[in-house]
Order: sequence, then structure tokens, then C-alpha cells
Amino acid sequence: MFCFFEERFLRANDRAFNLTFNYADNSIKTSKYNILTFLPLNLFEQLQRLANVYFCFLFVLQLIPQVSSLSWFTTAVPLTLVLGITAVKDAADDINRHKNDKQVNNREVDVVKKEKWKNVKVGDIIRLENNEFVTADLLLLSSSEPLNLVYVETAELDGETNLKVRQALTVTGELGDNFEALTAFNGEVRCEPPNNRLDKFKGTLTFNGQSYALDNDKVLLRGCTIRNTEWCYGLVIFGGADTKLMQNSGKSIFKRTSIDHLMNVLVLCIFGFLASMCTVMAIGNAIWEAREGSSFLVFLPYEPGATAQLSSFLSFWSYVIVLNTVVPISLYVSVEIIRLGNSFFIDWDRKMYYPKSDTPAQARTTTLNEELGQIKYIFSDKTGTLTQNIMTFNKCSINGRNYGELFDFSGQRVEITDKSERVDFSWNKLADPKFVFHDHSLVETVRGGSPEAQEFFRLLALCHTVMPEEKNPGDLYYQAQSPDEGALVTAARNFGFVFLSRTPETITVVEMGQHITYELIAVLDFNNVRKRMSVVVRNPEGKTCLYCKGADTIIYERLHPSCKKLMEVTTQHLNEYAGDGLRTLVLAYKELDKEYLEDWRGRHHEASIAMDGREEMLDQLYEEIEKDLMLLGASAVEDKLQDGVPQTIEQLAKADIKIWVLTGDKQETAENIGYSCNMLREEMKDIFIVAGNTTEEVRQELERKMCPDAPDKPVLNKSRAGLLWLQTTQNVPDDKVDGEYGLIINGHSLAYALEKDLRLELLRTACMCQTVICCRVTPLQKAQVVQLIKKYKQAVTLAIGDGANDVSMIKAAHIGVGISGQEGMQAVLSSDFSFAQFRYLQRLLLVHGRWSYLRMCKFLQYFFYKNFTFTFVHFWYAFFCGFSAQLCLDTHYWTAVNQFFLWGSLAAYFAISFTMYSNGMFLIFTSAFPFIGTARNSLNQPNVWLTILLTILLCILPVVAVRFIFKQLWPTINDKVRESKLKALPAPVPRRPPPRRISTRRSGYAFSHSQGYGDLVTSKWVLLKRKSRPPLFTKNTDSPLAQNQPQFYRTITEENEEAQSP
Repeated sequence: MFCFFEERFLRANDRAFNLTFNYADNSIKTSKYNILTFLPLNLFEQLQRLANVYFCFLFVLQLIPQVSSLSWFTTAVPLTLVLGITAVKDAADDINRHKNDKQVNNREVDVVKKEKWKNVKVGDIIRLENNEFVTADLLLLSSSEPLNLVYVETAELDGETNLKVRQALTVTGELGDNFEALTAFNGEVRCEPPNNRLDKFKGTLTFNGQSYALDNDKVLLRGCTIRNTEWCYGLVIFGGADTKLMQNSGKSIFKRTSIDHLMNVLVLCIFGFLASMCTVMAIGNAIWEAREGSSFLVFLPYEPGATAQLSSFLSFWSYVIVLNTVVPISLYVSVEIIRLGNSFFIDWDRKMYYPKSDTPAQARTTTLNEELGQIKYIFSDKTGTLTQNIMTFNKCSINGRNYGELFDFSGQRVEITDKSERVDFSWNKLADPKFVFHDHSLVETVRGGSPEAQEFFRLLALCHTVMPEEKNPGDLYYQAQSPDEGALVTAARNFGFVFLSRTPETITVVEMGQHITYELIAVLDFNNVRKRMSVVVRNPEGKTCLYCKGADTIIYERLHPSCKKLMEVTTQHLNEYAGDGLRTLVLAYKELDKEYLEDWRGRHHEASIAMDGREEMLDQLYEEIEKDLMLLGASAVEDKLQDGVPQTIEQLAKADIKIWVLTGDKQETAENIGYSCNMLREEMKDIFIVAGNTTEEVRQELERKMCPDAPDKPVLNKSRAGLLWLQTTQNVPDDKVDGEYGLIINGHSLAYALEKDLRLELLRTACMCQTVICCRVTPLQKAQVVQLIKKYKQAVTLAIGDGANDVSMIKAAHIGVGISGQEGMQAVLSSDFSFAQFRYLQRLLLVHGRWSYLRMCKFLQYFFYKNFTFTFVHFWYAFFCGFSAQLCLDTHYWTAVNQFFLWGSLAAYFAISFTMYSNGMFLIFTSAFPFIGTARNSLNQPNVWLTILLTILLCILPVVAVRFIFKQLWPTINDKVRESKLKALPAPVPRRPPPRRISTRRSGYAFSHSQGYGDLVTSKWVLLKRKSRPPLFTKNTDSPLAQNQPQFYRTITEENEEAQSP
């Protein structure tokens, strides 16, 4: 029984009762905002950029008349545009997430009547049909298949595309498809609370006064797909956010690059520098007022209550405004434009385009490009990411003889290529035409009547859980729980032992043209502890055999002593197969006595229906019968890697990037892929396997002395970092080791290793290893491993995967990459970058990542240099204007500088582009400049120039229109003075008493120009429209000159008019 506070209690077909517990409904939510929270949350995220906070503060200062000489909208309008552009982009992304949620929540399912998924409640009984997605976490009640079996595909949960079997209880299976019986069903379920364990479920069903044990085999999880099952019924146990799929989905986080953090620190330092300059100016003003200010009191007296001290204080804030160009508001917008351009380079890269599926690379976010050049750790899924998930039967060892290799007349081994002669299987009408094998001697041995060879393939045709499907007459298709099982059954099919059909009690096989039906007595299924599978069958003659296949170490322990010599030869063959990176299984059989079998069957039935200790009792029976086996041989299957995977991993390793493989596959599968990818090598000093079942066992296996000088406990260094150094960081330093090591850890042990007491030991041991492979891990464990590295290594991480089980890992890493492969688009939709093949990761990191980082660094250097230079001019001018906060450079100068950089950059860009794509450069550097005349030909097109003209007009017209409207409706004093000046000559200066002294409490900026329009200097109207320019000028070029982005802001100049002194 479960503790009351930790269990879930529900009753079938009783919504009123279940609603009293306030269980989650079946709707899901992956979006970040809603109508009410969008504005505050988005502003909060944007104000994490310190410059935005600074400009908000500057805006407040400009609202104070005694300090500012500029109108408040000169900062408010550009700041609003900057925040608005980012908000619109974030809103568009979140709207897409809302659409996806709405699409899923509005799917329909049968709950007595048609209901939308979001309206399904805990306790409802729903009907599912073939190829439909499972709506929620369900208790399977009944199905159309014999023995109430249901076949499900779990690709979205664990990444495996193979089928798995679920079976309903017999007592609920009797409900069948009877609508009245199903609606009258009132069983009560007590089970564990919502959790993220995909492989565990505990509960009890109470029905008609009897209690029945529930385990993971009785449950259908949300995210699975029904296969090969006409219909089935299930009772909703968990819905929506409580389902195991959603429990394993990580939360969306606001990802920021190291450049963003660095810019925050730089901006903070610049703030300090700005405050220092303003302090110097304020002190200078106080000194000047005390020594020289009295000379001006005659015609510029103080206002009532004003003093030199107050004037100095106000001049400090005036200089904050005057010198604000040291951190211009266009900084972050310019950075975003450069990032947008870098994203275009990724989207346009033909070397990352996969023609077979017509899939280009895609930068799904524009804010993380330069972070690609700083990756230290890569966390990769295996199935579908490193591999194609396609298995082929390559070699085998039968009765001590090796098959699958080719030799010439001299006995020398010949390499097998695509041109090598294939075995002709035309004699077998049921052979798979796609199967390829090159060793003719194996066919001759089988057809020659070798009993060992025929028993070998008979075992492969019988010992499995594959489901056959005949799509067309004579066209067999196998649905296998694992791809290697499908490959082995297909091999047996081609060599004359065709698995044709099965029922819960029989297996029908075509053996060398003869139909034979075997009675299926028992299936001893595979699991992580047994590492083997057996079937007990009886042929039509009454002969009973046990056929077994499994890992070599497990099978060898159960062989008959007479097999010792054959075992030694087979072991040599297995070592050769392992050296080639093939997945191996050892095959054995045993003839059973009829009397012993009947006794064993009785005990097996009793154990299978036991309520307590069922698994332990069955394990004992399996151990008893799987003894004194006779060895047949071994099989070798190749899991084909994607093209270029070993080379990509090798290049990334040379860049000092560590790759960890996090997979839901079996340990043997992951280990073999490690060897195939050259991540695990025979020359490694040692490969550690952590498979402990308790905390203490895992601790002992992790405490490896790879470094004799290392301390007994991991060292944890603490330091200060972040903005204002308020953040405490923890770092576990790397220990130096001699030689290369590998680490393999399974999911059960990883759960203990990720606990608080062991996580640092896991981190230290893993980081001392060259290769780390985590197998049988859940999606949440993948995210936890990523977070462990982020927290204690302070390194930039990247996660790459292709299935829904990789989503949490992709969200947890600094950068997520989705592979658009065979497992849907869930990983792609949650990723920051996507492409079709793992090998493209090399170009993404080592080319685009590095170039984006260099471009950004060069831009920031230039940008801060330019603005510091301009600001220092005003700083030094203060010593000549009495520290009155006046500008020495008028707007004409600053406009000219901006125009020079704008048009000069464009002119230089076109000049260099024409030069790079000229005939001369092509003749000198043919391989480096193959696109001869590209720029010239594109600019010869009239539509290109029309687009340029329209873009310029769209950029200029809004600014001119706003300027005209403001001038007509709200003219400034300068506008009125200029208008009156045009009508009449200026009058002579009248003699009158001196006016009140304004001094430096107000900046002289307002009176040194015709109109000090800061909003025009920092206007973002042009910047908004100019986003369409990069495609025009960089459409057909990969030139590195594209990093020289012009300044995307402009000013509209007007006649400069000095203020007339009375």
C-alpha cells in the first residue's frame, strides 16, 4: 500500500468523484507567455540587458527640466522601438508555440462520445485505434489482439523506433469492445503520484472486491503510437502536465550568450567610467564657479536659491546626458543585425544542405550564433543522431567456422565493396530482395544440410518477439522491438528459415520450403539484468527445445562443459567482430525432457500469477531451465553510422571539445556504437563500467584512481562572477591523468550518481575520461547531466538530438541542435539550430561559430573605440567651456561622421565585392573565387535597383513625415525664431537689465544648435527597415567582408542656427 499523501486514487467512469482531488486535466502548455503576462515578463527579460536599464534611467533624467536640454521623446522613442522590436519577435515565437499547443489539445478521441484531448479527465475510459497517438497515461483495459496485447512505438519517449508490447489484465480484457460493460466498469486504481520514471509504475486495481497488481507493462504512456492493433481501451490515470512525457519535458529558459554577459560587464564598467568623468566635470564646474563664475553674474545671475554647489550637482547629471554616447542605444540593435546576418550565412550554407530529404540548415534563433564558437561539451543522442538506425547482418560463426568474409585464391582476405559479388537468393521465393550478403559458402552450407547451420537459423527464426505484417501478398514486413532483432530474423528469412506468422500459442516458419508450425510453450524475455532471451517450443514431431540468445559473457556461464573447445574458437571470432565495431550475440539451444517440462510449466504458471515476489520467482525458474546449453555460434550485426560521424568526432576532439553520448539504448548497443565512432578504442588504458544497484556500489565504482595524486574527495572551488560580482560560482577542476580512459554508466546507476552526495564524484571521474557514454537514461536524466556540467564546469554546452526524448536535454543546454530525422520534428521545434546530418555539426561549430565570434568581437572593438573617441572630444572640450555641458561638435559634424561611415562602408563593400568577383581574381585564385561576375550580374538586374530604391524611400519617408508633422503641430522655439527671421531682419540688441543667470544648471546644448534632436541621431526608423538589406547585398556571396556592417542609424540634418544672445 502507498502513503495517503503520496498515492493517486481514482475511480473509473466517475468524473464527479475524481474532480474532488483536483487532478490536472489533459491540456498541455509549452508557451512562455499569455495576454496578461507577456508585457511584464518580456520587459523583465529585456531589462536583464544592463544597457536597457541605463537608457530607462536616462529617460527619467530627461524628464527633469533643470538637468536635461533634450525632450524626453529623444530617448523614449528609440528605446520603445528597440524594446518593441524584440518584443514582437518574442511574441511571434510564442504565438507559434500557442498554435502547436492548440493543435495538440484539440485532437479528438472517443470518450463515450467524441472529445477534444484537452477535455479528457482522469478516470475517463477512451478508445484508441491503430496508428493513433496515446492521449494520456492510460491503464490498458482491453484490445482487439489475442491475450489483450497492444503494440506501441515509443520513439517520442525513449528515441527507439522499435515496437514494444503491452498487455492488459485478464479481468479487464474480458470487457472487450462491449460498450455497456465498459461504461459500467467501476474499478478503483491506487498508484504512485506523477513522476518522470518511464520504466517504472506501481499500482493496484480493485474490481469486484479483488485487487490486482499493476506494473509498467499494463500502462500506455502519452507520446506512444498504437501499432498493429485495431483498437484498444484505456483508463486515464495521468493527464496533461502529470503525464510522464510532460514530467520529462524541461522548461523553456531565456538563453543568453557569453557575449551578452560580457557586454553587461563592459557596460557596467563603462557606467563606472562615465560616472568618473561626470564627477570630474562636476568638480571642475564647482571650481570654475568659485573662481570664474562671479565674472558672469552681471549678465547671468543665479536663480533664486541657486548656489555654486547646486550648479555643480546639476552639471553632473547634465554630463550624464551629454556623454551618454559612450554607450549608445544603437549598440544592441547593431549587435542583433550582425547576428541576423550571421544567421543568414547558416541558412544559405550549401555545404550543410542535405539533398536526399531536401533539408537545409536552419538558424531558428538569431541570438546565439557567436556562442557556437565557444562550445566545450557536446551531449549527443545516439539513435537517429549518430546512427541511421539501420541494422545489417554482416558475419556469423557457426560450429567454429567464420562466415561473412571473402578470400582470394591465395587465402588472403579481400575487402568487401559495393562492387563485390552478392549472394544470389533467387532460389528462395520469400527472400528479402534488399538483403545483401557476399559469402557464398554460408548458403552452400545451409543448403547442403548442415544440422548446425540449419539449427542456427532455426533459432533466429523462432527466438524473438518480432511481429510479421503482410502488406501485399508475398510481401512480408517485420515489426521488431529492436532493429538488430529485425536484422537477424531477416537473415534467417533469406537463408531459408522464413518466419511467417505467430499467435500467442504458435509460431509458423517456412523451413527450406516446408511450412512448419511450432507450439510456443514459453517466452523468457530479455531485460537489462538477464541480458538474454529464450523461447521454449515443440515441433510437430513432439521434440521440445529451448533456444537462447544473448551476451557472450552471460551465455558462456550457462554452457555445457562439452562446449569448451568450441567456445574458445567462437570467442576468437567474437573478438574480431568487436574490433570491427559490430553488435554480437551468442546462440545456444537445449533439448528438454517432457516430464521435467510439464513440472516446470506448472511452477511457471504459479509464479506468473503471484502477487508478491513475482519477478524473483520467475528469475529463479529462468535460471533453472537455462543451464547446460549447447553452443551453436555467434551473430554479428552492424548498426550503420551516418556518413562522416567518425571523422566529425575526430575533428571536434582535435578542437578540445568533449562529446558525451546520452542514449536510451542498451549498454551493449551504446558500447558498440562507441567503438564504431572511434570514441572507444582498444588502445585506451581502461574502460570503466558503472552498473551498481545501490548508492554504495555506485560510489565504489566511481572512485577510480586514474590520477594517483588526486585528493580522495573532489575539490570544489568557489569564486565570484556575474554582474557586480554578486553571483557565486562553483567549479570542479580537472585532474591530470596519464593515458586515455572511457566511462560507461547505465541509467539505474546514474540515478544514484546524480544524487547530492555523489554528483561531484561522478563529475570528477567523468571529466577525467576521454569518452563518456550514459545508456538507458531517461529524458530528465539527460537534462540533469547537462545541468551538472553547466553548474560545476562553467563551460558552454551543446545538446544534439532528433526525438522528443531529447527535448529536455536540448532546452537545458546553452545551445540546442535538432536533427530532422526519422523520429518527428519535436527536437527541431525546441532547438536553436537544426539540420539533417550529424556531420554538419563540424561546420556549424568550427566555421560559422568561429567566424561569428570573430565578427562580433571585431565589431565591438570598433564600436566602443568610435564612441569613446567621440565622447572624449566633449570631455576635453569641457575644460574650455567652463564645464557648462555644452557640445563642441554640432549635429552637422556628427551627421557627417555617420554619413561618412554609412556611405563609405557601402562604397567600400561594393568596391571590394566587385574586386573579389572580378575576372582578375578568378584567374589568380581560381579555387578560392569560383563565382565570377556574381555581383556584377546581380546589379545588372532592374528589379535589384528597384528594390534598393524602394528600400531607401521606405527608410527616409517615415522620418521626414514625423519631422514635418512635429514642426507643423508642435513647433519649437527655434522653429518659431527661424520662421520670424525669414520674415524680417533681426532687430538691434536692446539695452536692458541683465537676465536671470541660468548658469550650468541647464545644459548649453539646447542653445548651441538650431534644435538638438537626439531622437533623430539615434532614430531606429531606418534600422527597422534596413533588415531587408542583407539579402540584397549578400545573396550570392560568402565573402568574409560581410562582417563589416555599416552603422544602421541616420540623422536628418537641418540648418544650424545659433541662439541669439540678447
